[in-house]
Amino acid sequence: MTEPTVSHSVNTQVMQSHENSDSDTSQQTEYSLLQVNGAWNRQTGGQTQKEGRLSAAKIFQSTSEHGLSWTVVSPIVFTYRVIQCHNLLDVGNDTLLCGHIEDQDELKAFRSNTKPIKRFIIIDETVNQLYGSQVTRYFEARNVLYRILPLPTTEENKSMELVTRILEEVHKFGIDRRSEPIIAIGGGVCLDVVGLAASLYRRRTPYIRVPTTLLSYIDASVGAKTGVNFANGKNKLGSYIPPVATFLDRTFIRTVPRRQVSNGMAEMLKMALMKHRGLFELLETKGKYLLDSSFQSHDKISGCCDLEDAASSSTRIAIETMLEELAPNLWEDDLDRLVDFGHLVSPELEMKVLPALLHGEAVNIDMSFMVYVAHQKGLLTGEEKARISHCMVGLELPVWHQDCTLALVQKSLSERLKHSAGSLRMPLPTGLGCADSVSSLQKSSMKSVMKSCARLSRSGVMNLVLLDIWR
Repeated sequence: MTEPTVSHSVNTQVMQSHENSDSDTSQQTEYSLLQVNGAWNRQTGGQTQKEGRLSAAKIFQSTSEHGLSWTVVSPIVFTYRVIQCHNLLDVGNDTLLCGHIEDQDELKAFRSNTKPIKRFIIIDETVNQLYGSQVTRYFEARNVLYRILPLPTTEENKSMELVTRILEEVHKFGIDRRSEPIIAIGGGVCLDVVGLAASLYRRRTPYIRVPTTLLSYIDASVGAKTGVNFANGKNKLGSYIPPVATFLDRTFIRTVPRRQVSNGMAEMLKMALMKHRGLFELLETKGKYLLDSSFQSHDKISGCCDLEDAASSSTRIAIETMLEELAPNLWEDDLDRLVDFGHLVSPELEMKVLPALLHGEAVNIDMSFMVYVAHQKGLLTGEEKARISHCMVGLELPVWHQDCTLALVQKSLSERLKHSAGSLRMPLPTGLGCADSVSSLQKSSMKSVMKSCARLSRSGVMNLVLLDIWR
């Protein structure tokens, strides 16, 4: 069980004047905030401390020739739980109803409450065909007042129209925004869309994520980002609002098509290349077994109960490394992000060829390109480059696509510069399991790398032929 606590400070300035000059001289007073008898009051450090509730927030008041200004520093703490569990839909398992409640007094109150429990559930249409009867049976057996809304949550439908539809249905059903979290059951698109809807409903309604694909299990479900596509751009609308909890049950992955399992392994490989050599070596040696077994734990290593099997170990490491990168930078204030590896060119490529490439496939093509960039820059040896490419092929991931043109790469880099303070901030592997950010990429280098990647695709057993077989 992993329970990350993420804190983030928000500085809000309320200005009486619209202009300030460097020559302004100002006097600043720092105020703390104390709640007494229900009212918050400012107090300076020199004032006698009264009994009450002290906030971590501060107000700084400044006086200048233009008048007064106030700077508000308000730390905002998000706490969310990421919980591995088994048999989530078993009627005897409480997790889906109250696994998000950590406080023991609150949990006791929940269990002793005679008020009917209400839950609104959004489930992907395909997932509903497979597990809908189990979901219904679960809530029926627990005497829950529920509404299940199946939706076609595909990348092509990932829009504000879908968000609005969810909000309309939630409003009709009626929920207590503090104690009745919305539940999302599905892949990454479902979790993203429902998360955005929940963040908008009454400005923030708690929600729970139940990922049913490998990609959403290790990636989309454990972070804070929500979003939908807009203006032909991937996730152009969204928010940073984490769920109150994510419940991870690997048994859902049993019914995921092989191509979707491979798709999820691309995000796992991303974390391996960026920061965990052991995970890379596990994917390198056990990748085919993990694909064949759909990440189900059939046996223990050497029959020893103390050792994790490949499925348990690989998913745990992928999640832990992801949380290590996300928790300190939940709102992406720091633009140097290792988790952006594979996400420089892939958004443009994925949207251009939609639905030909799955998200992880587009990410892997991006990573394949960047591995060659890293080698050309002297960051990777030829042997390391070859091992990475061979691993990608072994995971049945495409390494190139004909629509990944020089023009598309240049457009992607241009978009990156616009939104990254004028610097590419491009994470690249500097070995197997370590990385660093670089800030430039020459056009001549791009041309050379693209030729190498195209040759790799033509010479390997993997490329668009595999995609044709899957289709």
